[in-house]
Amino acid sequence: MLKHRNRVDHHRHSVHHRERAEENLHFIRSAMEHSARFTDVPGRGKVIVGVTALFAALIASLQTTPDAWVVVWLLEAVIAASIGAVATLQKAQGDLSRLLAEPAKRFFLSFMPTLLAGGLLTIVLWQEGMTDALPGAWLLLYGAAVIAGGTFSVRILPIQGCCLFALGAIALLGPPIWGNWLLAAGFGGLHIVFGLIIARDYGG
Repeated sequence: MLKHRNRVDHHRHSVHHRERAEENLHFIRSAMEHSARFTDVPGRGKVIVGVTALFAALIASLQTTPDAWVVVWLLEAVIAASIGAVATLQKAQGDLSRLLAEPAKRFFLSFMPTLLAGGLLTIVLWQEGMTDALPGAWLLLYGAAVIAGGTFSVRILPIQGCCLFALGAIALLGPPIWGNWLLAAGFGGLHIVFGLIIARDYGG
């Protein structure tokens, strides 16, 4: 009887220790996921986006109506988003699970809302004929999105976001004629500079 009871107690202790070990392992994995950063930001992709933005700025400067100018930049936004999506997937080596993991979720949940707000604001400002305010609004909101997403990504991203934010403030407070070229500096120049840094320091 005593021998049977000892076996039962030993089994219970073994189950208890196994459950504790599983709980500790789950805690460690959860802590690692929450401390991990999203590093699949494509530096080379950012450089390509920057180049296309410089071309867009040149083409936009040749337009003779505000509506045509806006259309050029909206097309550039679509091109940039497409390049970014493909480049991000390539950097993740086609592994969608990396883009669905906790670090990626935190990045995109921080990054996307401000971009969506920018899209809605674009519609309103364009309908009201306030196209002069668009460069400042785009740079400010994109900068805010980069700062927010960058807190869960490579450490240099918030710096890029602050630079974009500063250019947006200048665009809003400065003469409207500066707007197109500040967009070139922000979406073009800053993307190229920070893209090169990310490609060098974070593997492409």
